[in-house]
Amino acid sequence: MARRHLSSDEQALWNALTRSVRPMRPQARAPLPAPVTIFDPPAQKRLTPPPPRPAPPLPVRTPAAILDSGWERRIKGGTVSPDVSIDLHGHSLSAAHARLNQAIAAALARDARVMLVVTGKPPRNAATDGSSRRGAIRAEIGHWLETSVYADRIASVRVAHPRHGGDGALYLILRRKK
Repeated sequence: MARRHLSSDEQALWNALTRSVRPMRPQARAPLPAPVTIFDPPAQKRLTPPPPRPAPPLPVRTPAAILDSGWERRIKGGTVSPDVSIDLHGHSLSAAHARLNQAIAAALARDARVMLVVTGKPPRNAATDGSSRRGAIRAEIGHWLETSVYADRIASVRVAHPRHGGDGALYLILRRKK
C-alpha cells in the first residue's frame, strides 16, 4: 500500500496533536517542529489546546482570633486547664522548633484540647532601653505554627492567663478529630 501525503490542514492537525502529547520516556523525545498556524478566511485560528486552568486552592483552616463565649470566659478567668504543656525557653531556635512539633504531634495523638507552650518572657530591660524586642522563640512561634503540618488542627492561639505564665506562655487550642 502506497503511503499518501497529508494535506496542509491534516498536517496542522497532526502537529497540534503531537504538541499536546507527553512522551512516556522523556529522554527518547524527538524535537518537535515549530507550531503551525492555520489561516481561515474569516479569521486566524490557532489549533492548540487552551492552557490548563490552575487547580483551585484548597481551603485552609486558620486559627480563630475569638472562640465561643464559653472558651473566652475560661481563658480570661484562668480556669482553662492545659492537658499538655511544654517549656521551650532556654533552647536554641532549631531545638525549640523541633520540640514544639513533637509536642503538638503527641498532644494530637492523646486527643488533647489545650496545650500550654511556655516561651519565656522578653527581657525586663527591653522596655527600659527603648527596644521592644521580644524573645527569639516568642518572635518565631507564630510563623512556626502557621507553617506547621499541624496548622489546620490548631483552633486558636491565645496568650496564657497569668497563673500559667501570662505573656511568657501561650495556649494552643487544638481541634477535635473529624
